[in-house]
Amino acid sequence: MNTMLRKSILGIAGLTVAGGLAAGPLNHQDATPGPRESAVAVQTKLDPAALVPHGVQGAQSRIDLDDEQTANVKAIIAATKKAGMDERAAVVSIATALQESKLENLGHLGDRNDHDSQGLFQQRPSSGWGTVEQITDPEYATLAFLKGLKQVDGWQDMPLTRAAQTVQVSAYPDHYAQWEQQAADLVAQHWNG
Repeated sequence: MNTMLRKSILGIAGLTVAGGLAAGPLNHQDATPGPRESAVAVQTKLDPAALVPHGVQGAQSRIDLDDEQTANVKAIIAATKKAGMDERAAVVSIATALQESKLENLGHLGDRNDHDSQGLFQQRPSSGWGTVEQITDPEYATLAFLKGLKQVDGWQDMPLTRAAQTVQVSAYPDHYAQWEQQAADLVAQHWNG
C-alpha cells in the first residue's frame, strides 16, 4: 500500500506539474513587457505617395511655413481626427487652406477681401459657414469644411481639386491641385506628431 500510495501521489504531482507547465505560460504575465507589449507606441511614418492616390495634377507649388502656419496645419490635422476622418481628408483640407489663405488665419482684408471671406478656408458668414468668430477659429473652420466634404458622395475617389471645389465652390476650381504634394508631405510629417 505504501508503494501504491507513493505512485498515486507522484502521479498526481506529475499531472499538476505538467498541467502547470501547459497552462502556466498561457496565463503567466511577466512584469517586463515584451517587444509586442512595449509601453512606448511605435509610430509609423506615413508615405506621402500613398496620400496622393491619383497622383498630383499639374505643376506643384510649395511655400515655406512659419510657426503660425505650422500650428494651423496641426490644428487641421487634430480637427480631422476629431471628425473621425482619415489622412486623405487632412490632405484635402490642408491643400484647400494652402490655396485659400496660404494657411494663414485671415481676418477681413478690406478692399482686398473677396466679399466677406475669412479664416483658413476663406469661408463666408453670409454663405452660412458661421460667424466671423467661428470661421476664424481653425478647429471650427476645419470641422465646417469637413462636414461639407463628408456630404460629397465619393470624395475619397475624386481628384483632390474636384473634392475641394465641390465644397468650396471657388471661382478658380483647378487651383487646389497645385498644393496636393505639399499637403501630403505635411500630413505625413505631422499626422503622428
